[in-house]
Amino acid sequence: MTEPIRDSVEVALELDEKEVYSHIAHESAEDIIRIISSLDAERAKLHGEVIYYRDDWDDLIRERIAKGKRHTAFDFYNPALLDIWEAKVKESKEIKKREKIAYASIGAVAFLSLVASVSLGRPYFLIGFALLPLLLTVRERTREKLDLIYYELTQFFIDELRELVTKHSLQPERYKFKIFSGDYFGIKTKRTGTGLFAVVSPEKSESNH
Repeated sequence: MTEPIRDSVEVALELDEKEVYSHIAHESAEDIIRIISSLDAERAKLHGEVIYYRDDWDDLIRERIAKGKRHTAFDFYNPALLDIWEAKVKESKEIKKREKIAYASIGAVAFLSLVASVSLGRPYFLIGFALLPLLLTVRERTREKLDLIYYELTQFFIDELRELVTKHSLQPERYKFKIFSGDYFGIKTKRTGTGLFAVVSPEKSESNH
C-alpha cells in the first residue's frame, strides 16, 4: 500500500532551518518553471506554432490544490501567486467563452437570414454574409487578449523565479525551462537540438538570445 502524499511544508518541517528554506525554494522553483513553460506553450499555439509540449498549467494548479493549501510557492513562499494565477485563468476562460458565444450568434443570424431569403424570396442572406467578416475580427481580438494574458503571466512568473533564485542563492542553471517565445525580459536563452531553453538572468532589464 502506498504512503499518503504529504505536502511540501510537512516534509520541510522535518529538516533543520537552513534546509527548510532550501527545500521550499527548490520545490517552488520547480513548480514555477513548469508553469512558465506551460503558459508560453499556450501562447505559442495562439501564434499558429505546432507545439508538442504537454504540461497543462490548469491541471498543475489542481494538483497543487489537491495536495493541500500549504504548498511551496503557492502559500509558504508567496500566497499571492495562487490568487493571481487563478484570476488570470478565470479571465482567459471568460474570453474564450465570449468568443464561442460571438461565433454562435453570428452563425445564427447568418442562418436565419438565409432561411428568410428562401421563405420570403428576398435577399436577406446579404445581411448574414455582411456579418461573416466579424468572425475574423472576433478571432483576432480574442487572440490578442489571450496573448497579452499569457505574456503578462509568463513574465510575472519569470520575475518571481528570478527573485526566488537570487534570494535563496540557487543555481539558475539547475532551473532551466523550455521556452517557445524569445520576447521576455530577464532571461538568457540557448538553442539546443531539442528546442529553446532559458534560465533567469541577474539583470532584469536585459534579455540575451
